Parts: sequence; C-alpha cells; structure tokens
Amino acid sequence: MSETILVTRHDTWHEIMLNRPDKLNSFNEEMHLALRAALEAARDEGARAVLLTGAGRGFCAGQDLGDRDPSKMEGPPDLGETVRRFYGPLVNLIRALPFPVVCAVNGVAAGAGANLALACDMVLASDKAKFIQSFSKVGLIPDTGGSFHLPRLLGEARAKGLAFTAEPMSAQQAEDWGLIWKCIEDGQLTYEAHALVEKLANGPTLGLALTKAAIQASAVNTLSEQLELEAGYMKTCGESADYAEGVSAFLNKRAPQFKGE
Repeated sequence: MSETILVTRHDTWHEIMLNRPDKLNSFNEEMHLALRAALEAARDEGARAVLLTGAGRGFCAGQDLGDRDPSKMEGPPDLGETVRRFYGPLVNLIRALPFPVVCAVNGVAAGAGANLALACDMVLASDKAKFIQSFSKVGLIPDTGGSFHLPRLLGEARAKGLAFTAEPMSAQQAEDWGLIWKCIEDGQLTYEAHALVEKLANGPTLGLALTKAAIQASAVNTLSEQLELEAGYMKTCGESADYAEGVSAFLNKRAPQFKGE
C-alpha cells in the first residue's frame, strides 16, 4: 500500500486517511490509485462502514497543481482525462459502495477535496474546517461531482454563488445550510466520527446500503419509479435476517445484534 494513504482496520469498519500532510493532502496520481484500492479493499474484505479523513492540519486541498502546471509541460494538460481517469471513478465508487461512507473533515477542504467530502454519505467537520469551491481561482469548473451535488444540496443560487466567488464557507455555515451533517468542536471530531462509524457498522447494514441506493436513485427517478424501487427494496429487507432480529429485539425489549444480512 502506498504511504499516501493510511488504513486502520477495526472489527467492522475501516478508517482511511489521506496522508500527504506536507501538501495539505492534495491529490497526485499515486494517492488517487491508493485511495481507490483502499476503498475497494474495504468492500472486498467485508467492512460494513468506512471513515475517510485527512492527516495533519487539512483534509484535502484538491488537485496537486504542481502535477498539472502548463508551464512545465509541452502543451496544456488534458484535465478532462484527469476527471475521467481519477475523480469520476472515485466518486462513482464511493456512491456505489454497499455501506455508509462517513467523511471527517479535519481542516481545509478545497476544490476537489471539498467535493470528495460531499460525495460521501455523511460529513462531520471540525469547527475549524472550511469548504472552498476554489476552481474559479484558476479558471475551472467544480468537478469531482461538485456541479451535481452542490445544487441538489443547496439550490442553484447558492451553488453558483459558492462556485463563482470561491468564498470560504465555515463548517458551521455548511451545517446551517444543510451541506454537511454536523459541525463538531475540533477536539471532539475524531471521537465523534469514530462513534458514528462504529454505530453504523454495527447496525442493519443491508438496510443502510439499500437506503443509500434508494436516496441516490431519487435524483433521477419519477415518483412512480421511486415507489416501485421502494417496494423492491422493502421486499429484500423484509426477507433479511436483520429485519427478523430487529423485530425480535423490539418485541423482547433487548438490544438488536445485527449482522448486515
């Protein structure tokens, strides 16, 4: 495993840490491939949740522009190919993983780093963190799913305002606007993030996976299509061992022991 990513395996979940702190965890190709491999390994090894965070004082400053500097290249970089090869597949993978992916934003999240966080299922952020749609500062558009997620989370007016101005958004404002789940006191972020992921990983993760898929599908489905999807997913959940265990635990006034099956 590349040293650009650190993985800690817990009983039921994996913690994945971006680890280029001297570069504010900005992406180079090595870190892209290592992060993708770590997420795929979590899936293949049966993890039931993932926590994504960053080393040092920042979460992720987006693309390492030193790797995409036109003055050091024979011609302009093909940034479309960069999105197709790296950022697009990464977002699609996170969205497709059959378990919750929680992001703990421990510092600045800028450009692709901000939108990587938004691609996750739940986002906790330190009260010292900031979210910056920094693309307009270098003449680019919001990528890494930013042009998709921002208007759906905030509406068109706020999405355009953040993208056009590149103004930093505090974690508290991000919570107030509904961009993230919670803003957490800086010293408590790791504790709160671990507790949340532990709870999710030991919950009914088959149902959580289908909840994730259903909510994501609603972005493109009609109401009738979504109701039919709900019926199919409810049939699957109703036949699961977790549903039987949940009902039994409720009726017998005890804590459930979910297996994610």
